[in-house]
Amino acid sequence: MSEPAIVTVPVEVPEGLNVILGQSHFIKTVEDLYEALVGSSPHLHFGIAFCEASGPRLVRRSGNDDELVGLAVDAAVAVGAGHSFVVFLRDGFPVNVLNQIKVVPEVCHVYAATANPLEVVVVQTDQGRGILAVVDGASPLGVETEEDERARHALLRTIGYKL
Repeated sequence: MSEPAIVTVPVEVPEGLNVILGQSHFIKTVEDLYEALVGSSPHLHFGIAFCEASGPRLVRRSGNDDELVGLAVDAAVAVGAGHSFVVFLRDGFPVNVLNQIKVVPEVCHVYAATANPLEVVVVQTDQGRGILAVVDGASPLGVETEEDERARHALLRTIGYKL
C-alpha cells in the first residue's frame, strides 16, 4: 500500500461562466441535476459531468450546451474523484440554482459555486481520489471601508438582488 498523496487540480472558469462542484452518491445524479437545472430558468445554459465510483466508473454527462458539457467533463476527468459532479453555467448564477441542486436526493455536499478560478485539493490513495477542500479565488487584500460598503449595497441593487 502506497502513501496517500495530496494534489491540487486547477479548474479554469472562462469569463461569463460559473462552476458548481459537489459530491453525490448515485448514477441517477446526472438526470436529477439536469431536471433541477432545466426547470430553474428557460434561459440557463449548463453542462453536467458526474464521476461514477463503481461499475464501469465512467464520467457521465448531460446538459443543454455542448461547450459547457465539454468543460464539465474536462474538469471532472481532471479532478477524478469518485461520486463528484461538476456543473458549468451560462446565463444564470449559482445563487439561482443552488437550492434546487441541494435538494436533489443524491447530492451529499456542494464544495464550491463560483466564477473565480478554482483549485480542488484532492487526495490520491490506492483506491482512488477524494476531494478534501477547494481554494476559491484569491485571498483578501484588506477590510471593507464605508465607501466599499456603499459600493457593495449599490451593486446589489443595480443587479436586482436587493431593493
